[in-house]
Amino acid sequence: MKLTRVLKISIPCLALTLLAAAIIIFPERYVSCCFRGFAMWAECVLPSLFPFMVITLIMIKSGFAHKAALPLKKVTGAFGLPPAAAVCLLISVCSGYPAGSKSVAEFYESGCLTANDCKKLSALCSTSGPLFIIGSVGVKMFGDKTAGWKIMAAHVLSVLVVGLLISLFSKKGRKSDYRRAPVDNNVLYNSFYGAVISVAVAGGFIAFFCVAAQIAADFNLLLPLEKLLCLVTDPASASAFCTGVIEITAGCRALGEAGGKLMLPLAGFLITFGGVSIVMQQLAYLTKAKVNAAYFTGVKLLQATVCLLALLPFCQ
Repeated sequence: MKLTRVLKISIPCLALTLLAAAIIIFPERYVSCCFRGFAMWAECVLPSLFPFMVITLIMIKSGFAHKAALPLKKVTGAFGLPPAAAVCLLISVCSGYPAGSKSVAEFYESGCLTANDCKKLSALCSTSGPLFIIGSVGVKMFGDKTAGWKIMAAHVLSVLVVGLLISLFSKKGRKSDYRRAPVDNNVLYNSFYGAVISVAVAGGFIAFFCVAAQIAADFNLLLPLEKLLCLVTDPASASAFCTGVIEITAGCRALGEAGGKLMLPLAGFLITFGGVSIVMQQLAYLTKAKVNAAYFTGVKLLQATVCLLALLPFCQ
């Protein structure tokens, strides 16, 4: 037990120390990489995430989302889900990461969801948005809007199938008490403030993990995975995928530049899993709602695998 506790502390500390050392030794390489991460955030994530994050918070803090959820009680109840599931899912699909997870945490903190509800919803309300998948990945990175639509369809389908199956077969917990959230006397200010902070934090995650992905590539930290992928795809696509495992925006851009045969399935896997950066962003909210990190990561890997398999028939 002591050894496990020591490892939990020492391994992250060692990893962070090595990252810091690499940045200090090669500042000219990794400082510019950090800047590119913020540039990607400003170009691909900020325009699609911020407006929807504002809308999400206004809906929840004003109580509108709570009222809109109640008529859906019978539909969501058939899957063992609370009424808020439909609202959280809609927010997630429209906004993208990490809006769905944030909405789940907001409902939990307001007392409208139990920890068991949040565990189910964490699997269901964890999707990327259409502006990122179709606009940023499909049009800008892959130069093909149709490719974006294919990834979007497979992505949403994989999340829904796995999420609903988990909801149907999981144990039922205490029935949710759908009490209304406390009245917010300054909805607009608190909503905009919360959205700005959330989107800025997302930019920080992207920039940091862009640097981490570049360091991992430079020091061949993911070489075993890259060599394994080279058995089924070209080296450029394998390298791009390994980058995406850490930070998906950079990984998808690299996949588009590589243009390999498995471009769509690999991109679908990365977008559905989210990479370490997106998983950590979501867990920043979900851990407040008592969602286990290992459970959530396992679910995302399962959904990503389903998405990859769904996109295999579209290989060029």
